[in-house]
Amino acid sequence: MTSKIAAIKQYGQKIWLDNISREFLASGDLQTMMQEDGIAGVTSNPAIFYKAISSDSRYQEQLNELKKTNLTPLQRYEKMAVDDIKQACAIMQPLYVTSSGEDGYVSLEVSPALCHDTDGTVESALELWNAVNAPNLMIKVPATQAGVAAFEQLVVLGLNVNITLLFSLPQVNAIWEAYISALEKRADQGLPIDKIKTVASFFLSRVDSAVDPKLPEALQGKTAINLARAAYLDYQKLFNSPRFNKLKDLGAKGQYLLWASTGTKNKNYSDILYIEELIGEETINTVPDATLNAYRDHGNAASRLTNGIQNATTILAQVEQNGIDLIELGDKLQQEGLQSFIKAFDKLIDLVK
Repeated sequence: MTSKIAAIKQYGQKIWLDNISREFLASGDLQTMMQEDGIAGVTSNPAIFYKAISSDSRYQEQLNELKKTNLTPLQRYEKMAVDDIKQACAIMQPLYVTSSGEDGYVSLEVSPALCHDTDGTVESALELWNAVNAPNLMIKVPATQAGVAAFEQLVVLGLNVNITLLFSLPQVNAIWEAYISALEKRADQGLPIDKIKTVASFFLSRVDSAVDPKLPEALQGKTAINLARAAYLDYQKLFNSPRFNKLKDLGAKGQYLLWASTGTKNKNYSDILYIEELIGEETINTVPDATLNAYRDHGNAASRLTNGIQNATTILAQVEQNGIDLIELGDKLQQEGLQSFIKAFDKLIDLVK
């Protein structure tokens, strides 16, 4: 019997798991979820690694040995994280091969302390890329101004990148412009572009949490989903344009939108709201365990992303008529997200000192 999660695949969307730990990898649960639920990728972040290292005794022996070396706390963490990511990449490697590089990716984030340092981000990304040494690794970079510049350089260098902390349409479109420009530069150099995979992580529930208290009831819970729909309209236009079609002829892949922050924070909304409403072709949804379990229990897969999509800009205009500047909000939420990532990363580094 096909699981409710696996049923999403027929509508062209890929489901990634937003979690990783040594216990999870050793248990065989990832293989099981790949087989039964069609899980097609894994994402990680500092908060996920903090939870794993602080609660899983499998890390303690390695950490004790690493403390005997001259490695810095950052290097200790990265050594443990790289070991986990390598294992996850190996587990997902067969899927990467059979899907011709469409699926099977595992994301590892550069230190968020580098979020305003382009050169530092590129250097760290290359170090992690070489340490993991797997074609299905995806380096995660925050979409600050420096991060966008680093992202473009990394794509030119041929790396897979998950560009994260996107909250507004201008932010997403800036990433797509950087991606296409990078592919054009590679193509002009005669370098292959058919193996590069990047995703644009668009955060959802945090948007609604920020705006709902300022909106009339009729508009509450609608901002994030309609921002996502508006972004998807932009995606369809850009990645079917004559400009991108030239790159597509060389094997280039479109930069899918990846729905992130998909755990429902408002208890008045469905606990699977940010999965149900955003199922559509050429998209990814990265889902935390609790939300995934809820969907496995009572999800109902259907293609809904394009439902009412032509009304998305009208609804967003109504939101702005209530005194909300969505571009300004996106910048504010990105800054708050960065601070949250940095705080989680500092806590993680303290753990391995």
